Amino acid sequence: MDATTALVDAGVVIGLVATAAALIHVDRRSPRLWSATVTPLGSIIGSGFLVVTPLLAATVGPWAPLAMAGIVATAWAVGGVIRFVIVNVEPRLADPTCGRALADLERLSRLVLGAAYVVSVAFYLRLMAAFVLRPFEVGDTGARILTTVVLVAIGAVGWLRGLHGLELVERWAVGTKLTIVGGLLVSLAVLDASDPAAVVEAYRAPAPGLDAWTLTRVLAGMLLVVQGFETSRYLDFHYDADLRVRSMRLAQALSAVVYVAFVGLGVRTFGDLPAGLDETAIIDLARDVSVVLVPLLVVAAVASQLSAGIADTAGGGEMITGARRGHPDAGVGYVVVVGGAIVLTWLSDVFAIISLASRAFALYYLLQTIAALVVAATSPSLPRRYPRLVGLALVALLMAFVVGFARPAGA
Repeated sequence: MDATTALVDAGVVIGLVATAAALIHVDRRSPRLWSATVTPLGSIIGSGFLVVTPLLAATVGPWAPLAMAGIVATAWAVGGVIRFVIVNVEPRLADPTCGRALADLERLSRLVLGAAYVVSVAFYLRLMAAFVLRPFEVGDTGARILTTVVLVAIGAVGWLRGLHGLELVERWAVGTKLTIVGGLLVSLAVLDASDPAAVVEAYRAPAPGLDAWTLTRVLAGMLLVVQGFETSRYLDFHYDADLRVRSMRLAQALSAVVYVAFVGLGVRTFGDLPAGLDETAIIDLARDVSVVLVPLLVVAAVASQLSAGIADTAGGGEMITGARRGHPDAGVGYVVVVGGAIVLTWLSDVFAIISLASRAFALYYLLQTIAALVVAATSPSLPRRYPRLVGLALVALLMAFVVGFARPAGA
């Protein structure tokens, strides 16, 4: 073992311990705020974290940090719309005289979000299967079969007993995943610091030759990478509007720092990634950084994908049936979500599902933005009303572009 490898391995351990200690400290100091933050943060730093590196490496090369910054900036703008909805639209919806148009927009938004969850469940569990089966080289069909088996198991549990017993897995998986991410970031920083010349050379490498139009469409198809902040909107049963707004803002800020730092620190490793797009290529990156990370990353991938799949199955079931988790009618919704996810698993590859999910979530965000525009336009006393209207209109146009033109990387 050379000195650099030893330093990187030490960085992994330091990162793991420091991140775990930080998470425990935050949980103890502000337990309610952190509890409200964990759900959106865990969803944002989810499956997207596992595929963003090969996607951006294949799409923009050394320009990846700038592209990632643009993606998280877009997500922040959309998050601002959802925060506006929490503060200004939700009270209007609670009023029986809110008007049919606003109520219909909300119902349609929930149906679209339920459909988006169907797509995301297929993505999460398809990616989980790829990580589990990679050492065995069983091929794409094997991954689809495993995904189907897991989906059927989740659907059966949801139909027969509900998903209450699996909710603790979600919280445990978030803590595990964030701790391992911390170890990965520190080890990448140590690796880069050990050879600055290699970092400079990596940033000088030529970018893939995509034209501007194609590049814009592909980046639009990566919205799913930072999706998940909208879950704060549906935590109203547990938290008030102010706490949901603060926790969503915190989750988006933390995840933005993690994503941009991860991509920026990882540019040096782009040359070690497979030539073609591979959803498990982060394992190759981790192996080049530290062999200690590989098993940890696989555990994090499996735990986070399974918990995310469970969470979105539950959320999609609720959206489709209009029932809360545990309601007898929600079982039908679980089966609908699982059935749709199985179909997608066999009809699409992972990167096509990413683009499809980005479009589905963008349509949901578009509908939420239209609802926000309706409320803003009919609220003369709203502070900074006209700048808000312009900002909301711009977000609506951006989401309409994603819905209409997003495409999978490599297509």
